[in-house]
Amino acid sequence: MSKCLSNNLSKTQDAQPAMLATKALLTQAMTPVYRVINGLLVVIVFMAVGLWLSGNGTNAGAFDLARILVPEEARHIMWSNGFSMLDQYKSANEGSVLAASDTDIASVLYQKPGSDNVGLSSAKQQTIALLMPSVAQLQVKSISHLADRIPSSKIDPQALDSNLMGSLQNQRAVADFFEKKYSLDRSKIEEYVSNTILIAKEVNIDPVLLLAVISVESNFNPNTKSHAGAEGLMQVMTSVHREKYALYGGTQEAVKPEVNIRVGAYILKYLIATAGSLRNGLKFYVGAANAEDDGGYTDKVMAERNRLISLCQTRPTNRLTLNGKEARS
Repeated sequence: MSKCLSNNLSKTQDAQPAMLATKALLTQAMTPVYRVINGLLVVIVFMAVGLWLSGNGTNAGAFDLARILVPEEARHIMWSNGFSMLDQYKSANEGSVLAASDTDIASVLYQKPGSDNVGLSSAKQQTIALLMPSVAQLQVKSISHLADRIPSSKIDPQALDSNLMGSLQNQRAVADFFEKKYSLDRSKIEEYVSNTILIAKEVNIDPVLLLAVISVESNFNPNTKSHAGAEGLMQVMTSVHREKYALYGGTQEAVKPEVNIRVGAYILKYLIATAGSLRNGLKFYVGAANAEDDGGYTDKVMAERNRLISLCQTRPTNRLTLNGKEARS
C-alpha cells in the first residue's frame, strides 16, 4: 500500500513541471490576445468619455453609458475650467488682425476680488485688452463687494456693458476723440480710459456710460473741484461719501483716478438701481432728485454716451473673448 502511494506521489511530482510548462506556453500564446483586448477596452473608454464630453442631447444607449461613467456636473467643470481655454486661445489668434502696433499692448488678467482682497488677488478671471495694461497692476482695493450687492435685474439695461470698449480699436478711437476735444496728454487719456474699462468690469456697469459722465463732469481733469465740494474725474461729493473713501485710506485719496472712478461708478450704479432707470439715476447723481429740472445734465451725458457709441459702432468689428465667450465689439 505504501509503495503504491509512493508511486502515485512520484507521478504527481513528475507531472507538475509539465503542467507549469503548459501554462507558460498558454500564457505566452495568449499575450497578443490580451493586448488586443486591452487596446479595445482603452478605445471603448475613450469613445465613451468623448461622447460624455460632447454632451449630445440624444437618448441613445452609448450616450447614456457615457454619462453613467462620470456625473454630469463634472462635464461642465471640465468645459468651464479646462477645454474652454482652447476657445480663448483660438479667439485670441483670430484677433491677430489688429495692427502691428497692437502686438505690444498685452491683455491683462482681471480677477474680481472679494471684500477682503486687494487689487487683482482673487480667482474670477476675465481677459481684457487695455491701451495701458499697467493700470491693472495697481494695488487698489476692489469695491465689488459693495457693487455686487446691487442685483443686475434692477439695473436699466442701457447701463450694462455692451462690450463696445472691449476692442482696442474702439478704445483708441475714444482716446483720440477725448484727446482732441480736451487737448489732453495722450498717456493720461489712455490711463483714464483703461482705468475706466477695468473698473467698469469690476462694478459691472457700462464703461461708455462712465466715460460720458467723466467727460461731462470734469472734462477729464482729475483736479477739478466744485464749489459744493465735488472732486475728481467723477465729481464725487467727498464729504458725503467719506466712509467709502475710508476703504482707500481716507478722503485725501479722493482725487486719485483709480479711487475716484471706483467710488463714482459704485454710486452711479446704486442710484440707477434706486431710481429705476438710467435717466433718473443720472438725475439723482447730479443731485437733482427732488427737482423738476436737472439743468440739462442728463441730456448732456446721454448725448455724449450716444456720440461714443456711434464712434465705436462705425469702427471695424473685432472679436474679443471675455470668460471664454466671444463678443462682437
